[in-house]
Amino acid sequence: MKVTDRRVLGRSGIQVTAFGLGGAPLAGLYHDVSEPDARAAIDGAWDAGLRYFDTAPYYGYTKSEHRFGHALRDRARGEFVLSTKVGRLLKPGNPQSDENGWVNPLPFEPHYDYSYTGILRSYEDSQQRLGMAHIDILLIHDIGRTTHGDRHDHYFNQLTAGGGLRALAELRSAGQIRAVGLGVNEWEIVHDVMQVFDLDCCLLAGRYTLLEQQTLSPFLENCVARGVGIILGGPFNSGVLTGNRKYNYADAPPQVLERVAALQAVSDEFGVPLPAAALQFPLAHPAVATCIPGGKTLAQLQQNCAWFEHAIPAAFWQTLKQRGLLHEAAPVPGEA
Repeated sequence: MKVTDRRVLGRSGIQVTAFGLGGAPLAGLYHDVSEPDARAAIDGAWDAGLRYFDTAPYYGYTKSEHRFGHALRDRARGEFVLSTKVGRLLKPGNPQSDENGWVNPLPFEPHYDYSYTGILRSYEDSQQRLGMAHIDILLIHDIGRTTHGDRHDHYFNQLTAGGGLRALAELRSAGQIRAVGLGVNEWEIVHDVMQVFDLDCCLLAGRYTLLEQQTLSPFLENCVARGVGIILGGPFNSGVLTGNRKYNYADAPPQVLERVAALQAVSDEFGVPLPAAALQFPLAHPAVATCIPGGKTLAQLQQNCAWFEHAIPAAFWQTLKQRGLLHEAAPVPGEA
């Protein structure tokens, strides 16, 4: 498997490279990233053949969109696929550097808005920050009961009765965007939206990984049946699969660390870098079109590409299943 392999994103017909670049780390998630380092990483991704890039207004409080826009807007527009997100409006403010994990963000503050006018405003703001008239994929960002708690029904009502989904449908039917989806950490909300709206895709972060496969059935089965393509974000589960102790953007609980240690033991037996297995595993599922870890530097980007293409023997995957570390029904790389 090569980072440059092309795969179709569900029923959208959009071809994405099997490996893409996520824009959150480049906007200062947990660690500051300089403008030259961010540009070097994006340019390095392009030079490596990656042609799918994902960003969001929320990342660095508009910093990510600005950085991707500067790096990509002069390249031939038909040569790459770009996604961004809606659901928050960024308004002038004075955020603290460590608020929500962003270090040295731009002077704006996020305000949730999934309404008809909020979606259209967010889309237009993103066009201006990116400096592009056309965005390929528009994703509803961070909605769900875990995210919003007792405010979930309010925001879901904005999306449905309030016209948020209608705004996305109009943009899609007018040809202003090519595909519509969700960008979330909660698979349940994708299922709920699928009951009332025809989604093309979903950026699902951290919920189908080497560490956890609870979404295999019925969720991913339904995605295959309905042609909803999966963009796999968070393949390292916030980094715990690369050796740090973060899981779901917080300190990993003991049971997660124990499972990671067991996975690491098998990796050591076979001489397989655990991050390489984490990057390759999700792509074996027919619903998953692309994997988009982030990277703060050119060196990290290059390391991720090397891991993605690292040869892994079939016996490695079978050993994981035999030891109960991988769901027995999970497709694995190399299977016919």
